[in-house]
Amino acid sequence: MGLVDEVAVLMKQAMKAKDAPRVAALRGIRAAFLTEMKKDGSDTLSDEVCVGLLRRLEKQRGESIEAFDAAGREDRAAAERAELAVVQEFLPSLADEETTRGWVEAAIAESGAQGPKEVGKVMGALMKAHKGEVDGGIAQRLARDLLAGE
Repeated sequence: MGLVDEVAVLMKQAMKAKDAPRVAALRGIRAAFLTEMKKDGSDTLSDEVCVGLLRRLEKQRGESIEAFDAAGREDRAAAERAELAVVQEFLPSLADEETTRGWVEAAIAESGAQGPKEVGKVMGALMKAHKGEVDGGIAQRLARDLLAGE
């Protein structure tokens, strides 16, 4: 069963269980999937596309949590944290820093990057090989450090 179908099934179960926060989170995920499907008129999405959408939702929830915390809106921040937890249930875990460092070193060798100004080359090669498996923020920091000779 693909992620699109899995989300639909879990949403129905949450509705029957009257789990309103989970239903809201799953509806948000399903809405993102449906919006993407409408772009090209497809009936379903590949799991790879779904993971990309889920990563985007994860990032949005993180930014919302920061904004609500800064504004002192703990109630809304808590709701966003609950939605974030549901989104993360569907995401594969990302590589740890040690694994990421190895991949970044390989991407540096592959791309032939020489200095900090060529981080983009390294990130391009890295994301081409390991998209969805690596945290871009950690990878970029490691690439910058390695290219600067640290």
